[in-house]
Amino acid sequence: NFPMPTFLRNQQKSLGILALILPIFLITCLFQAATNGWDWSKVTFWSSEKISSMTRYTGLFGIIAIGAAVVIATGGVDLSMGALMGLTGVLMPMLIRPSQGAPLLDFSVEPGVAWLIIAAISLFIGWFHGILITKLQLQPFLVTLCGLFIYRGIAMTITAEGTKGFGNDFPDVKALVGGRFLGMPMPFVIALLLAGIMALVIHRTVFGRHLLALGRNEQAAKFSGIRTDRIKIVAYMLCALAAGFGGVMFALDGNSAAPSDHCQGYELYAIAGAVLGGCNLRGGECKFVGVILGT
Repeated sequence: NFPMPTFLRNQQKSLGILALILPIFLITCLFQAATNGWDWSKVTFWSSEKISSMTRYTGLFGIIAIGAAVVIATGGVDLSMGALMGLTGVLMPMLIRPSQGAPLLDFSVEPGVAWLIIAAISLFIGWFHGILITKLQLQPFLVTLCGLFIYRGIAMTITAEGTKGFGNDFPDVKALVGGRFLGMPMPFVIALLLAGIMALVIHRTVFGRHLLALGRNEQAAKFSGIRTDRIKIVAYMLCALAAGFGGVMFALDGNSAAPSDHCQGYELYAIAGAVLGGCNLRGGECKFVGVILGT
């Protein structure tokens, strides 16, 4: 009978996920204790190292889940994220290390320039997806499924199916994955920052309100004067940008990337994190606090 504060009412799904995470965490600790003869000194699941590792990978996967959430909010889907991540994952070492550029890229650029090139490529791919979906009226499933094969094929072609790595160089770039901020792993900090920015964009800007309106009812949004095609294109561009950035982050985490399997199938993790976090597959709903918890 007590009224629930507006903030808590808007985050009911996110709080439900948190309520699910805690029992799973405790059950896992109990299981580990049981397999070690109830010797609690051998329970490492709650150690600072394990917690750090989990938050680190929550950040890495959270980055791409945030991108997937934006597209899902429109009622669409992007199945090409893993392949695009594979492409950007091999492109980064090829662009900044001369010895990794064969056979098609025999030059190197500064890491900052490489980031801009990868961002431009990712945005162009997202724009291309949006154009095919809005102007040619193709299904997002079909467009991005084709992209899944094409981008992986491009990655294998430009690398001659060879693994590309960073070696022992570029410690400043690797700090994006291996570094810490206020004791937290950098990927987790980046994911929280992105989630905060996107939450403000989606829930406090005209673009965000139009995007959610598009996801709920595209025809009604059109009749209301919303430029739905433009909103969709921007959504796919943001998703591709997150995938491109995530592909490089995972490559930095492993210090190398193999074009045939780098981030293969990771689009499913991104979609799962977004949907578990409260995004409706039919569109019109997106909770970025929930996306991080879902991841």
